[in-house]
Amino acid sequence: MGRRLVPLTLDNLPDLPRRCRACVFWELDPVSGQAALKAGTPELEKEAWISAVLLEWGSCGRVVYVDEVPVGFVLYAPPAYVPRSTAFPTSPVSPDAVQLMTAWIMPGYQGQGLGRVIVQTVAKDLLRRGFKAIEAFGDARWEKPACVLPADHLLAVGFKTVRPHPAYPRLRLELRTTLSWKEDVELALDRLLGAVQKEPALRPL
Repeated sequence: MGRRLVPLTLDNLPDLPRRCRACVFWELDPVSGQAALKAGTPELEKEAWISAVLLEWGSCGRVVYVDEVPVGFVLYAPPAYVPRSTAFPTSPVSPDAVQLMTAWIMPGYQGQGLGRVIVQTVAKDLLRRGFKAIEAFGDARWEKPACVLPADHLLAVGFKTVRPHPAYPRLRLELRTTLSWKEDVELALDRLLGAVQKEPALRPL
């Protein structure tokens, strides 16, 4: 079974589930998000957001393929690019961190370790770009797939709670805890993923 994680671009954006392509929960503030929904333009807004972040900051996501079938994705960006984050009671995201916005794995492919592989791949990318941590808002009352990730899942892949809250705790993964991946991360990921698409090294911002 061939697995690979590919940087998200406008070319493979159509490989995201339709409901996710039309979701601008994180990409717009609540007022602008409602306006986009009323105007029927959320997919255009999503595309514009990804295009802007790619141009200004660089890679902001990965698409997961198994045997060339898209089965999941992850989105992440510095908090300055994520307007919705300021609406959370446990905001703001720390200035030295990148926000893990959301991720999704197709139900038939859950429970196979892909969630952990996604986090490791994002960590590898951000370490290479000079960042110290990943932070995310978790849903402590999670019941079904939504834009906010379940807090329990984040804890299971290595995040720690830095700002508790009964509904939306903020969690953090220190990238220094993954420094040991740097030496043999390619070997580890090759073993986990099969074939990993090689990417050029990115300079720290």
